Amino acid sequence: QLQLVESGGGLVQPGGSLRLSCAFSGFSLDYYDIGWFRQAPGKEREGLSCLSSSGITKSPESVKGRFTISRDNTNNTVYLQMNNLMPEDTALYYCAVGYFLCSSGRREFLSWGLGTQVIVSS
Repeated sequence: QLQLVESGGGLVQPGGSLRLSCAFSGFSLDYYDIGWFRQAPGKEREGLSCLSSSGITKSPESVKGRFTISRDNTNNTVYLQMNNLMPEDTALYYCAVGYFLCSSGRREFLSWGLGTQVIVSS
């Protein structure tokens, strides 16, 4: 069973940083892609940084240079380091596992976590 649990969200001031964690079990990143996504109230889900099974990372222009995805193989955890946070980054952040998550085409999602809330406000 593919399971993911996010943590690390919270309230942060504009310009601040947070590191989100995605603890996973039931699969190996050698065979699946994993990615971070977010959804703000009234907005569509947005893809953030992803890590492919081949080790390639990708981020959209909207967060490139501010958000970085990384992995800890020992602890089966993937992180999203977020710097220089802005109020428009306020959203519920999710991690997901699947195939082709780093592609611009069709993505196949296999499992999602429940999310962790990030609020950027002064």
